[in-house]
Amino acid sequence: MTTAADRVEHAGIRQARRGDLLDVFRIEKESFAQPWPFSAFEQHLGDPGFLVAEERAGVAGFVVADTIPNHGRPLGHVKDIAVHPDARGQGIGRSLLSRGLGVLNAQGVRSAKLEVRRSNEPAISLYRELDFEYLRTLPRYYSDGEDAFVMIARL
Repeated sequence: MTTAADRVEHAGIRQARRGDLLDVFRIEKESFAQPWPFSAFEQHLGDPGFLVAEERAGVAGFVVADTIPNHGRPLGHVKDIAVHPDARGQGIGRSLLSRGLGVLNAQGVRSAKLEVRRSNEPAISLYRELDFEYLRTLPRYYSDGEDAFVMIARL
């Protein structure tokens, strides 16, 4: 019998392991001006929504998605997602996000949110393709003063 975990492993997307953390952290630093600290990724080890996309050369991208309380119903939160610069444009981000949302849905989550830089057009486009809609703007959300868009999707 094939389990969901087997299908994830076969697709090249699987739950993150301790041995992935250095690659994940490198991708984070290459992707963001204000990267998460290494310890933040350590704290998410074992979370079902901490997934990596694996290629022959190693980890090509990752997503961190979990749940937060929301008036008695869990709300999904895509906390972080990034793809190595050399692997962008190949659908890896889409696959990671889709799989992360699937994990949230399997946990009973019916909607998920994320924050994205107002200027990050490629990410906003991807999120819209996966049915995320603009909810509101968070002024000066990032430490450099840039606004964030909060986007939400029904799962």
